[in-house]
Amino acid sequence: MNSFYRTALALVISLFASVTTAQDLDAIVDNCNGCHGDNGISQWTDVPTIGGMPEFTHADALYFFRDGDRVCSESEYRQGDTSRAATTMCAVTADLSDEMIDEIAAYYLELPFVPAKQDFDAGLAATGKAVHDDLCEKCHSDGGSNAEDEAGILAGQWMGYLEETFAEYASGDRDQDKSMKDKMDMLSADDTKALLHYYASQQ
Repeated sequence: MNSFYRTALALVISLFASVTTAQDLDAIVDNCNGCHGDNGISQWTDVPTIGGMPEFTHADALYFFRDGDRVCSESEYRQGDTSRAATTMCAVTADLSDEMIDEIAAYYLELPFVPAKQDFDAGLAATGKAVHDDLCEKCHSDGGSNAEDEAGILAGQWMGYLEETFAEYASGDRDQDKSMKDKMDMLSADDTKALLHYYASQQ
């Protein structure tokens, strides 16, 4: 085979791979949105919004789920074909390659983060702000709203999801670095409740 045909074949293979990857990504995103909502904007308190999530944070979470390093709770599909059997993030990510995980994280990064509209207690939120400023602001800057932080967005995230996340950290079910663990060990139950209301108040 001469160089012209080799080049042409390589181009065709490359184009086919690109189309296949795009089709695969579309299917995966559609599946993600079945629980996380259109454009990754969750309408359910126990499911996080992933639209606008920092790319590193999102990809890292998917790696952890795929590799069995994070707790995977069962969840029903919330929209689309809701007759589908309940699933877990471990099952959803089991067959994803590193490249596809990076594609998913990059896709959702380009979407806007929309804070959840939810009830909160203003008094608890004020207390939570003081706790955040003292213990959390260094890594979760701008009140936990800075999308550039690799620590992720807390402000405007669903309270139910954050409550479950805090519980996983407190129990040791979710891995955390020493700095995070030291801060978690300093939080009382009242501090945690106040933080949840503070993050919920940022709408």
